[in-house]
Amino acid sequence: MLIDRWPLLGLRVRTSRLELRLPTEGELAELADVAAGGVHEPDRRPLLVPWTDAPPADRARDVVQRHWRRRGNWTPEYWTLELVVFAQGRPVGLQEVQGREFRVRREVSTGSWLGLAHQGQGIGTEMRAAALHLAFAGLGAEHATTASFVDNPAPLAVSRKLGYQPDGISRDTLHGQPVVSQRLRLTRAD
Repeated sequence: MLIDRWPLLGLRVRTSRLELRLPTEGELAELADVAAGGVHEPDRRPLLVPWTDAPPADRARDVVQRHWRRRGNWTPEYWTLELVVFAQGRPVGLQEVQGREFRVRREVSTGSWLGLAHQGQGIGTEMRAAALHLAFAGLGAEHATTASFVDNPAPLAVSRKLGYQPDGISRDTLHGQPVVSQRLRLTRAD
């Protein structure tokens, strides 16, 4: 069986109303449809990698290809766990947990997106809390980091609510313009 070769297929992280896990191929297609429907208002650009600027069919394909790529490139030293977020049994978004030299650094970073129809309901906070529980209680992480553009209040509010502290800024380029991100850090003790 495939789960014998890839045990992550059996991983489940559950909260009172969400389940985070790897998707079946059919569920991955449903997640792609959620992305095609939009993950932010059209006039906003809240993501450093501008995959959401593409037309709906291209966004959907990007979700599928990125998921396959991340699974295929998995190593103990460099991994990204793309957990699909299910609410009432249906995909509503994606929660990433990423490790770089995790055995030594004991640090993860997180990133996520939610379909527009599922925003503003506390799902973003709940799915990040679930990912942090996996990182700290399940994997023994010592630190978790995240970042968001300084003009993107929703993910910054989630981070503050969960106890993250400011950890500096980073300056990047998006569409030929400078953008500033607030880096945030949560320690095991916090």
